[in-house]
Amino acid sequence: MSAAKLPNVVIPRTIRLHYEPFTKHFKGFEDVEAVRGIFGPRTRAVLRSLKVEFFSSKWGYMGVSDEDGHLVVSTHYLRTGNRRDIYLDVVHELVHVRQFKEGKELFPEGFNYPDAPTEIEAYRVCIAEGRRLGITDRDLFKYLKVEWMDEDDLRKLARNVGVKAPPKSKRKKSKNG
Repeated sequence: MSAAKLPNVVIPRTIRLHYEPFTKHFKGFEDVEAVRGIFGPRTRAVLRSLKVEFFSSKWGYMGVSDEDGHLVVSTHYLRTGNRRDIYLDVVHELVHVRQFKEGKELFPEGFNYPDAPTEIEAYRVCIAEGRRLGITDRDLFKYLKVEWMDEDDLRKLARNVGVKAPPKSKRKKSKNG
């Protein structure tokens, strides 16, 4: 590549991120039995110290930074997502917060998403919470569906976390193929 001379501009390379306290926006989670099960007696202290970074994008939901363990949340998802799914996602991501604090690799190499031990643990906690709320396996299966997994991976994840998948739909082949 040739060395083109750029105009005299300033491009920031390191930006200080803006974090908000988790408990300023997500209230009542310290009293949720599933969340207390994640953090134990330190639940209130962990949630008080947890930071959230909000981002504005039509893509993405929420996750945990593998750099420092803070929560990263799409404001679009908060505005437009199903309230029940958002609740289960928060529970799921709080498991990842604990995993990060324990020194676990959140994105372990050598695992596909439905087989990653960190994902299986996080989904098992939020699936148990979903069942406690009375959510059916059919709806929990729909909850597991995300755009980065194909049908086989979705079924594998469901199997790995104990969700009964609905029967595969039998599509009739037309005469033309």
